[in-house]
Amino acid sequence: MMRNHVTPLIAVLAVGAATLTACGSSQVPPGPARAADLGGSPAASPTGGAGVALLPGTAKSNNAAAGTGDWATPNGGVATGDARESAERWVQVTAGKAGKLDPVVVNGAGLTLYRFDKDSNKPPVSNCDGDCAATWPPVTVAPAGKVFVAGVKAADVGTIPRPDGTRQVAIGGWPVYRFAKDTKPGDTNGQGVGTTWFGVTPTGGKAGVSGGEGSAPAASPAPPATSAVLFDDPNFGDGAGSQGVAGTGCRNLSRPGVSSSVAAPGSLKLWAGPDCTGRSKVINGDVADLETVGFDNAVVSVRLG
Repeated sequence: MMRNHVTPLIAVLAVGAATLTACGSSQVPPGPARAADLGGSPAASPTGGAGVALLPGTAKSNNAAAGTGDWATPNGGVATGDARESAERWVQVTAGKAGKLDPVVVNGAGLTLYRFDKDSNKPPVSNCDGDCAATWPPVTVAPAGKVFVAGVKAADVGTIPRPDGTRQVAIGGWPVYRFAKDTKPGDTNGQGVGTTWFGVTPTGGKAGVSGGEGSAPAASPAPPATSAVLFDDPNFGDGAGSQGVAGTGCRNLSRPGVSSSVAAPGSLKLWAGPDCTGRSKVINGDVADLETVGFDNAVVSVRLG
């Protein structure tokens, strides 16, 4: 049994002036991003000097390579050998729906992610190894890998080390897993197994359980965002495309009036007119459906920073 403090992921997005707005569908500003590894103190739990990058949006909006990350095992398999390195290049955690679970976190292939009651989030501990980990594959990412986040607060995402040297993604301090018998998006065959396994909510709670026991406390107000990805579909859907903005100050969208959801690592202001004019609304991070804040297909410009 391991007892390690979770390593929060803190994104630092640096984007050049030439990439302040993404011009086409399914694009995000491609500037470098990194995450500082922090444990109980800034110097705790180093990972070879390379942090895990935390990026807003999805794998598609961040132009991830085909056949890598969560796409390497789209039917729920476990990558081995050389394929494992490719599979651990990135992980996606997105608030979504699966079966009767709403909300629940899914990965980049749309597969449901789970938490285990015999684990702990205070301190973060995984108690699933060996045969258990074969049935419930831990969601792992390379020390220099990426985590794409949409609908899950950045402050609730972290990693913990496992005995084999890999780093397991945690949400609200709870290590997260897939289930071997889930083979397609929407499957929730692991829900309630042994009365200890449950889909994980965007705050680390139990999906489908009244009260969502084990949820993380409410996060503090987010700092101003310096980047965002705006999706044409609600719930951060990639089907109709997306566009990215980055920097500080007012940014006009390259495709105004088409956005239905926003992924951003902080707060920003939406405007219904160009050059940040007209009706406006401040949002505190991700919004899965802009209709809920009166801005569906209405965003023309945003103010960052």
